[in-house]
Amino acid sequence: MTIDTPEAEQEAQSPSEPSSEAPPPPPPPQFILYLDGPEYTRNLRQLTLWTHHVLLPVYGREITSAAPWCSRWWEHQEAVAQLHGLWLAWADLTGPGSPLAGPANWHRDYLGPVMQSLRDPMGPFAGCKPGNHRSKEAPPVDAVDPFGPPPAPSSESDQQRR
Repeated sequence: MTIDTPEAEQEAQSPSEPSSEAPPPPPPPQFILYLDGPEYTRNLRQLTLWTHHVLLPVYGREITSAAPWCSRWWEHQEAVAQLHGLWLAWADLTGPGSPLAGPANWHRDYLGPVMQSLRDPMGPFAGCKPGNHRSKEAPPVDAVDPFGPPPAPSSESDQQRR
């Protein structure tokens, strides 16, 4: 069964010539911290599948106090950011058309440093133990935007209430 569309009718009426223009390449993936909503959720799911079906079965090592891991790693933004970068590098260096040395470069330049950073005793999983997730608090700052414009002066009525 075919569906008639204006494009299909036009193609049927005029002989098609092969186009010399290649379709534009898909846009490169965006770093996950720039995403939100459904796009963030979709990317996090893809990252989770890669992490649970490729990274951890092959490269996950024993959990110790010197090399912690959190079973709820997706709740640590730093871990999400680092793993997403690792996944993007994986796709770039091990996918179709990648250089033959790509996997070796990925292991040397990306896997080792990222896993060492994530599993450092002072890293994002510090305080997490198997089956026990501990959220991290961001360090305090004195001013959110110290170099931005000064705050608007408060009105006289605000000052009188104080």
